[in-house]
Amino acid sequence: MLENKSIREVWQEIEKVMTEKPEPIQGMNVVYQYEITGDDSGTFQLQINDGIARVIEGTEAEPNCTLKLTDKNFKKMIMGKLNGTAAFMTGKLKIQGSMGLALKLEGILNEYNLSGTA
Repeated sequence: MLENKSIREVWQEIEKVMTEKPEPIQGMNVVYQYEITGDDSGTFQLQINDGIARVIEGTEAEPNCTLKLTDKNFKKMIMGKLNGTAAFMTGKLKIQGSMGLALKLEGILNEYNLSGTA
């Protein structure tokens, strides 16, 4: 289960599933930055360029959308146990930049159904 994996392992899994199934990210050119706080913290960028996803630790590129949340809430969102809109409304998720891109990302991650990954 993703709950038992480190944030870095979760990002590796995200990159892997996006590489194996690039259809949902075809035609996209965007940089999402996650600023994750908590016991397992870090700054990560999900760089999507026309069907190719790269995960970078740090701030390599200028982000189009920045999401700030705790490590526990990040894992809950990735597993579909925490709705992004609800998290934003309750202050568990802070967004800088395009709200539309943040909503689009949630839809994309839902297509990959990461809750079922080991």
